[in-house]
Amino acid sequence: MSNSEIKILNKNSINPQHKAEHESYEYTKYEVTKDGEDKHCHICFYEIPPLKANYPYHYHLNNEEVFYIISGNGILETPDGNKPISAGDVVVCPPSEKAAHRIINSSETELLVYLDYDTANYPDIAYYPHSNKVGILANGIPNKFYREGTNIEYYEGE
Repeated sequence: MSNSEIKILNKNSINPQHKAEHESYEYTKYEVTKDGEDKHCHICFYEIPPLKANYPYHYHLNNEEVFYIISGNGILETPDGNKPISAGDVVVCPPSEKAAHRIINSSETELLVYLDYDTANYPDIAYYPHSNKVGILANGIPNKFYREGTNIEYYEGE
């Protein structure tokens, strides 16, 4: 199917990707549009197990993220404190430090399931305030992460 054709997909027809590389973070992701495709948005479903988050607290400088909660209950960590989220809620995170966020499943027994719609304006810069990291996100190539404050001079090493 080309990128210029209409897609009709069912979540159950998508091969999921499971990731659990850190004790506090785990998810299953169903990509409707894949990374590396020439597109203007990235769409996927996420399932977050009980008491886990899928990504660290962060914000973007170039991309907006929109989450539609399908089922379950969670906590949205924000600069203004934690906000409860549940089925039927829509969360809009514009590209801004004021829109830093992390979704945590607050249930001890149920999955938190949501649809994630992101703009795909690359390259993008993501900041991780809790860990002082900066991420350079580019479409189709591996993301790069650096510790904030490790600046070097422009001509160093040339």
